[in-house]
Amino acid sequence: MAFNPQFLDLIDKEVRKNLGGIPEGNLSRYQKAKQVWRVKHSVSRELWQILLQLLGVLSAGLGLKGFLMANGLIDGGVMGISLLLQRETGISLSLLIILINLPFMLLGWKQISFTFSLKSIIAIGLLAIAIAFLPYPVVTHDKLLVAVFGGFFIGAGIGLSIRGGGVIDGTEILAIFLSRKRGLSVGDFILIFNILIFSLAAWLLSVETALYSILTYLAASKTIDFILEGIEEFTGVTIISPHSDEIAEFIKHKMGRGLTIYSGKRGYGKRGSSYVPVDIIFTVVTRLEVTRLHNAIETIDPNAFIVSHRISDTRGGMVKKRPLK
Repeated sequence: MAFNPQFLDLIDKEVRKNLGGIPEGNLSRYQKAKQVWRVKHSVSRELWQILLQLLGVLSAGLGLKGFLMANGLIDGGVMGISLLLQRETGISLSLLIILINLPFMLLGWKQISFTFSLKSIIAIGLLAIAIAFLPYPVVTHDKLLVAVFGGFFIGAGIGLSIRGGGVIDGTEILAIFLSRKRGLSVGDFILIFNILIFSLAAWLLSVETALYSILTYLAASKTIDFILEGIEEFTGVTIISPHSDEIAEFIKHKMGRGLTIYSGKRGYGKRGSSYVPVDIIFTVVTRLEVTRLHNAIETIDPNAFIVSHRISDTRGGMVKKRPLK
């Protein structure tokens, strides 16, 4: 990406302003280059998020129009309410998606940010347009395939939209708001919300339709998890052992992973009154590497204390595996 001289002059003025009014001509080339890099990075990130939003809209549109709508199945969340109302009332699904999501987007403006709400409104509007005007083909009438692959494409659409900085289903925004007012978690509210939707579907449509719709929801949920967490689902591992040096060497040189070592104290005894200094190792590995790490630790120190937990996201540091020599 190339920038013209006029744009670089604007960058120069912006940097001098941010650094406390540095006189013109006193700004170093490094400071100019760093600010230009920041602008490039910001523009690239925004373009990438726009692309993810567009792909998410197209995928969700295929799941809705190519699978669910033609076969009378529904999904969970706001999407499920819209599909249920569309089937019962005949109102356009595009209109229902906008109207039902709009209050959630306004709530997202208050609870999260204006940018998030704006991106979500644009994505929902594009989804409504895609459903109304794009000629999606009806892929199959097999209910099992419809449930699985309809859920897959809707889940991929929601996941890609979240990756792009917005949502096309406002259920989680409501769950976040209610969880702050009550003692239940976000997941609990989403579960209760969807139980009500599928119970209503069983009453208005049929138990069989509701069961296939639950399968659709499960397929969508797993696809969202996959899109957001990726194939390399990370696991945080904490290791407490007197043989921490050997374990650290294995992690660094055999697995090619980074680690952090804390200084702590290890308590033991009936009352825990005795404490022994010990190094505490923390590292992040993929789920495919957990067994290898556990086996190696057991070989080095069978009595090592190990705690593993799933990590939904990571930023910075050496998360990716470095090449081994």
